[in-house]
Amino acid sequence: MVISEDILYSMGASLKDYGPSEFIFSEGEMPNYYYQIVKGQIKLNNYSEDGKEFIQNILSEGQSCGESILFIDKPYPLNAETLTNCSLLKLEKSKFFNLLDQSPELCMEISSFLSQRLYYKFVMMQNISSQNPAVRLKGLMDYLKSFQDDENPYSFIIPFTRKQMASLTGLCVETAIRTIKMMERDQIVKIQDRKILY
Repeated sequence: MVISEDILYSMGASLKDYGPSEFIFSEGEMPNYYYQIVKGQIKLNNYSEDGKEFIQNILSEGQSCGESILFIDKPYPLNAETLTNCSLLKLEKSKFFNLLDQSPELCMEISSFLSQRLYYKFVMMQNISSQNPAVRLKGLMDYLKSFQDDENPYSFIIPFTRKQMASLTGLCVETAIRTIKMMERDQIVKIQDRKILY
């Protein structure tokens, strides 16, 4: 979901730059801004008590992060951490709601976008409940590929590393690597220049 940068600036948004591994917001903080990625990649994650990271999602240019929490009076249940150098537009919560009040069309777009995110969560919960790592990885790949028109085999390049795919599906990296090799043998994926084609 992309709100026009001109509209965001007209409502008082500011551009902020981040380096890699910086937190945009942290679990437990109250949400005060709408964030939209202009450049770079962000991961939404949690850390377990023993420090193990669980990646909820990876977002890139044109996507927003944490916007759903703006609609409820609750703290963030996760972190937003940069993976790369990033530039983000940030708009104060009150100004974001003023913008939605002024534009019913934008309200509908936000609702549709939030529904997509909720759908992703349901799909991933269903896949993660499987004991079969191939089912988990294929579920992630099916979801990612569903946003492109070309459904031919090997027409989609998975935009994540094997480590990121492991974290997104709750697998250890070694299991993800081994399973992806097995999926290649079964002609579910093709590996080309270390990229996974699905």
